[in-house]
Amino acid sequence: MVQEILSTFEEEVDELSLLRGTGGIFEITANSQLIWSRKEMRGFPEIAELKKLVRDIVAPDRNVGCIDKK
Repeated sequence: MVQEILSTFEEEVDELSLLRGTGGIFEITANSQLIWSRKEMRGFPEIAELKKLVRDIVAPDRNVGCIDKK
């Protein structure tokens, strides 16, 4: 997922970090805003859903191709 986000948003995202945790922690933040929490959302995101959430924070006006098609 990190590689997919980096390649999609290479101009908008300067850095992504993987932080170790315990107890199944899986959280994603963008610009200090929590956009996904495995505990709160009860699971892991699909990559298209995650890309939309990241886009909405880091580049809201950007079209991200096939994930924006209805």
